[in-house]
Amino acid sequence: MRGLLCSPLPMLLLLLQPWESQLQFAGPRCRTGPLDLVFVIDSSRSVRPFEFETMRQFLVGLLRGLDVGPNATRVGVIQYSSQVQSVFRLGAFSRREDMERAIRALVPLAQGTMTGLAIQYAMNVAFSVAEGARPPEARVPRIAVIVTDGRPQDRVAEVAAQARARGIEIYAVGVQRADVGSLRAMASPPLDEHVFLVESFDLIQEFGLQFQGRLCAIDLCAEGTHGCEHHCISSPGSYSCRCRAGFVLQQDQRSCRAIDHCSFGNHSCQHECVSTFRGPRCHCREGHDLLPDGRSCQARDLCNGVDHGCEFQCVSEGLSYRCLCPEGQQLQADGKSCNRCREGHVDLVLLVDGSKSVRPQNFELVKRFVNQIVDFLDVSPEGTRVGLVQFSSRVRTEFPLGRYGTAAEVKQAVLAVEYMERGTMTGLALRHMVEHSFSEAQGARPRALNVPRVGLVFTDGRSQDDISVWAARAKEEGIVMYAVGVGKAVEEELRQIASEPAELHVSYSPDFGSMTHLLENLRGSICPEEGIGAGTELRSPCECESLVEFQGRTLGALEKLTQNLAQLAARLEDLENQLASQK
Repeated sequence: MRGLLCSPLPMLLLLLQPWESQLQFAGPRCRTGPLDLVFVIDSSRSVRPFEFETMRQFLVGLLRGLDVGPNATRVGVIQYSSQVQSVFRLGAFSRREDMERAIRALVPLAQGTMTGLAIQYAMNVAFSVAEGARPPEARVPRIAVIVTDGRPQDRVAEVAAQARARGIEIYAVGVQRADVGSLRAMASPPLDEHVFLVESFDLIQEFGLQFQGRLCAIDLCAEGTHGCEHHCISSPGSYSCRCRAGFVLQQDQRSCRAIDHCSFGNHSCQHECVSTFRGPRCHCREGHDLLPDGRSCQARDLCNGVDHGCEFQCVSEGLSYRCLCPEGQQLQADGKSCNRCREGHVDLVLLVDGSKSVRPQNFELVKRFVNQIVDFLDVSPEGTRVGLVQFSSRVRTEFPLGRYGTAAEVKQAVLAVEYMERGTMTGLALRHMVEHSFSEAQGARPRALNVPRVGLVFTDGRSQDDISVWAARAKEEGIVMYAVGVGKAVEEELRQIASEPAELHVSYSPDFGSMTHLLENLRGSICPEEGIGAGTELRSPCECESLVEFQGRTLGALEKLTQNLAQLAARLEDLENQLASQK
């Protein structure tokens, strides 16, 4: 005899009761979880009448060792020879007495041995919901026990594999003349736990007795007196306590305590170690962030993490931050703003790279950077005018120079700009700026007013078209060009875009998060009071001084015109006198 036990599989508990006279256990009956169990019994002519009677009595004994019921173990029995017959289906009986009565009335078929046909029937019919099996989503184990005494007269390997693939666990029990190869072809893996062989039907009871102590011990955990704090693990005739993950069993072998993983001293946390169920976790002190290595900490850069509102530069200091102003300017009472540009005027057009390489989160940083530039400008119709153009594979004017008259309006419009993605056509953007952005129709002031025109190109990579022609054309048109590069921006292209000297008109940042250091250079260059445009005066024609000046210039022009008319009248009179004398 050969065979091994599958750990908690209740089906094998049936095999523990060989004879009807040995059915009763001392103490409580073995209890299992829900189970759908079908016996597939060989009743071919090779099974002699007295052997079949032995098998019948053995089945009755097995039933008395089961926890039978609609919500517990459901039992079905089929017999086969050259055909298959259902003795009773899984949902037929809920009482053990009814099952025993059906088994006692069983008449053997006494024909061939079509084991493959019987497995096919069990798979398609016996284990169907219509026959009483619980649906697959209920996850109730399905177990078939095949008892046979000979070699199958049909193929079993393929149909058995199909049954196993549908979730049916198969135990193959061979008696006397059974073919071991066929048993192994039918059974579920591991075969040592699912294949059993006994020498004769008379020894089936010895098989059950031999494994009785191992397979059917009383479930002491179910008695509720184990005292385990977390989990009770039942074993034959005994039990043991087990703790949940992250806990260790105490000396009393019942209670549990949390494992202090930090106490082992190998966590390598820079700041603090916190023990969790899954192991040690490193935490950083307030004002610091955990680095990707899960151990090191870095002081949090509050300037990049909050809307600090600093007009020029934000500096993180521990758990707080402070605002700085460029040299020569003072921080205002609000602690955020600096002295603004109040002298001179500029028409400023910003060309912002909206290509796919920038990415959405970085594009938001670019918009914030643009607004920090706007913060140090005196935006007004008579002061600095700002326009914004976004470019990728195409060019789009987000707002022209003449649309907004205050810094607040410009900043709100910048925040509303939507990311374009796609390519990087910087040359096309420069052409658009030269031909359209600085036109009077777009809000640029006439050249006669001598208002400086400034273009600022912001890009993070190489242009996909030629920039040389329109970069040169922009400077020929008198536009002062600045180039700001980030990340993979090409220095050669930045210098080609920018005005001379490049050292004053080219800025670069290795990443989007550290662009704020560029603001000081840009402010010193763009701000009219510190760079270009200083001393340029443009007053509103509605101001009183402008009206007086206009009146003086007009009267002077009229006086000169009167003098010219008088001279012309004198010449005409002289010509008339000459003509009269000739007559």
